[in-house]
Amino acid sequence: MSRDDLNQGGIGVNSQRARDRLLERLFEKGIRNHAVLEALGSVPRHLFVDEALGYRAYEDTALPISYNQTISQPYIVARMTELLLGGRPTLDRVLEVGTGCGYQTAVLAGLVKRVYTVERILPLLEKAQQRFKSLKLLNVFSKHADGIMGWPGKGPFDGIIVTASPSEVPKELLAQLADGARLVIPVGDEGGQVLRVIQRQGDEFISTDREAVMFVPLLSGTVQ
Repeated sequence: MSRDDLNQGGIGVNSQRARDRLLERLFEKGIRNHAVLEALGSVPRHLFVDEALGYRAYEDTALPISYNQTISQPYIVARMTELLLGGRPTLDRVLEVGTGCGYQTAVLAGLVKRVYTVERILPLLEKAQQRFKSLKLLNVFSKHADGIMGWPGKGPFDGIIVTASPSEVPKELLAQLADGARLVIPVGDEGGQVLRVIQRQGDEFISTDREAVMFVPLLSGTVQ
């Protein structure tokens, strides 16, 4: 497969046919929000994976990236985004904890007005920032910081999405939810994780567990 196949809409991994097959699989798995499907279909996932794995970019599977991290399975990206929106057509301010390669960020950028994303591993963030620039994602704002702390100066947020799993939900993130907003977060450890949706109602937080998932752990601190 040539580099042209990767970059053009021909028979390679970036073909419209490959993207359409992925969207069909997501629909079959229960993703019903057409705006979310359209957003995933518009993001060139092959640009977010290592070149050696480009031929697998439109498979519905997680793939390894550097620093022992992964690019999430498209179904999980779609599911978490769908849960975050909660039937609303758009959101104003969304916080993403764990930028990683930037794939989830790019999907969110097509659906919400402003995405604030935090990554603790600086080299990962710098690569993601290059992708955001090349894709002209002007509504994405990124920061190298400890994601457990969120981004206090930019909250409260209309939604928070976390792409790594803590053993307990950080109180700092709950405090940055606007009234009526949702936090979508995997919770647990190697023994098992569950995808949890927490909605703020005044000073109360209503939690609903959705389905079993498997994410890398949410760690504190930063890496240069």
